[in-house]
Amino acid sequence: MSALLFVGVIFLFFLGYRFYGSYVARIFQINPQNKVPAKEKYDGLDYVPAKHWFILFGHHFASIAGAGPIVGPIFAYIYWGWLGAIIWIVLGSIFLGGVHDFSSLIISVREGGSSIGDIAKKAISKRTSILLLIFLWFALVVIIAVFASVCAKTFVSQPQVIFPSVGLIPVALIVGFLVYKLNVNVPFATFIGITILAGLIFLGNNYPLTFSAVNSYKTWIIILFVYAFFASIIPVDILLQPRDYISSFLLFFGIAVAFVGIIFVHYPLNSVHLFSLNSKAGAIFPVMFITIACGAISGFHSLVASGTTSKQLPSEKYAQRIGYGAMLTEGVLAAIALFAVAFGIKNVQPGVSPLELFSLGFAKITPFLGRYGKFIGIVIVNAFILTTLDTATRITRYITEELLKIKSMWLSTAIVIAFSAYLTFSGSWQSLWLLFGASNQLVAALALIVISCWLISKKFNYKISVWAAVFMLTVTLTALAMKFVDFIKQRNYTLAVVALILMVLGIWVSFDAKKAFQKLKVSNEKK
Repeated sequence: MSALLFVGVIFLFFLGYRFYGSYVARIFQINPQNKVPAKEKYDGLDYVPAKHWFILFGHHFASIAGAGPIVGPIFAYIYWGWLGAIIWIVLGSIFLGGVHDFSSLIISVREGGSSIGDIAKKAISKRTSILLLIFLWFALVVIIAVFASVCAKTFVSQPQVIFPSVGLIPVALIVGFLVYKLNVNVPFATFIGITILAGLIFLGNNYPLTFSAVNSYKTWIIILFVYAFFASIIPVDILLQPRDYISSFLLFFGIAVAFVGIIFVHYPLNSVHLFSLNSKAGAIFPVMFITIACGAISGFHSLVASGTTSKQLPSEKYAQRIGYGAMLTEGVLAAIALFAVAFGIKNVQPGVSPLELFSLGFAKITPFLGRYGKFIGIVIVNAFILTTLDTATRITRYITEELLKIKSMWLSTAIVIAFSAYLTFSGSWQSLWLLFGASNQLVAALALIVISCWLISKKFNYKISVWAAVFMLTVTLTALAMKFVDFIKQRNYTLAVVALILMVLGIWVSFDAKKAFQKLKVSNEKK
């Protein structure tokens, strides 16, 4: 039964890409002959066309994935059951997330590689753009702080993952040098990178790095921030692009073996927690919809699409594959995480972290991997935490330069690292993270609002994004209102104020967008 359900989910994703994804592409009038900023603005640093579209797909996919599509579905299963979670993952990915990611990418390409926040200036107003950029900056700084902390803790508790995770950095430099400097063909360079990665996985599992002088939380935090600093300023084709590309093969491997396991190993449905409208986490609407963010729709994706990917897209003809296709692939990953825990673990013990549950569930559904099953599950998660860390740092550097008009990338990156490090070492991010799910989905809603205004300004069909924007705005504002009430009851006035500010921001941008939208609509009707 589980195999049949999983095949059905994969088939729905295929239909979504084939028909709805193609429909969205036609609305944007995709044209391979159009000029792209990666070539028009080539600078050898940020604007660099990818050598092959699949390299960029891997880079983009690894950047947007992170731990989100694994953690969210597992929490959703624990609280509300399997059915509601899988429906939201499938429908959210096809009709909301895919549209959000693809649209963010293509309008950024059409606007010279501008970020979604900067595009808001033209599509809505300068005030909206500034408010949005400020909000995005703070949200990203929290993300950097969180993922640095999670990654450092994983290195300390699971020293086996250090070699494959950290070792990916020199592997990326080798692959980037082979492809871009020596013009070695991509398949051969990929083979070399994956072979070294396999060796690192074997090395890590058998010879974990446990030196007490190195393996401490604070030491790893410092090392990770130093890495994030340089990853933000090194030319994208030298480190980030090949690193994320090689990392993506870990996830592709994980998806492939999990697919085989789910198909060929029998898992009964009768022991699965099927459905619940309410739980201790709250009502299924709206809380589940912000719990599963990555894997259905995530505002962070619009920042990656318009922040880094649009500056590397070699041709518009690959926009659907990378923007829409990567989102649906993430939906597949979310479904696998859900299936791994729902069908692989009979009794989910309270207090066990979602990442631990995923690695245990992954091992259960891939018994043919033997003792490497759980270890590979942990490596997959941690590798993508690192890709989120370095990509988020680079995007925040762009936003800092836009907001403060700083021309020095060294200074702008230093500002980002300083604030993120403060949040990490002080532990302040732990309180702010309670609002991350809602704020991340609010970013998605605001991005969809900007996309809608851009579409109507170009006289394109804006309905694909308007209804999605309204839905996501309803979800996030409802969730924030509920959290505001909860924080007041708990006398946590700091978070109550933050929740209130987020609500006001969302409503403010919505009203500004409505005015701009109506003005553009009237202007189009006159013409």
